[in-house]
Amino acid sequence: QAQLVEPGGGSVQAGGSLRPSCRASGRTFSRYGMGWFRQAPGKEREFVAAINWSGGTTNYADSVKGRFTISRDNAKNTVYLQMNTLKPEDTAVYYCATTSGGSGSYYAQMYSYWGQGTQVTVSS
Repeated sequence: QAQLVEPGGGSVQAGGSLRPSCRASGRTFSRYGMGWFRQAPGKEREFVAAINWSGGTTNYADSVKGRFTISRDNAKNTVYLQMNTLKPEDTAVYYCATTSGGSGSYYAQMYSYWGQGTQVTVSS
């Protein structure tokens, strides 16, 4: 089993930055794709970003392209989500997750393990 812990959320003013991370336990972290999703109150969980096993391929939701960057450090079993130019509509609980294969995915159903989530709040 994978265990994912997501420190790094918090509260910022619009235009600010945060960098939540996702620390995974286990020894097979580097074999799997990873993703970030978010869920705002009263809304469905939505895709944010994904990264393949090596970090060479990334994908982003249109709403965050150019502002967010997903990266991974397999030696540290950690995935990062650098969030710049934050907007109030980015406010949500952010979840990291791992797929059962080497690729990330837009679809939540493709992820096998999920972190507990970290709150990101952006004020106007």
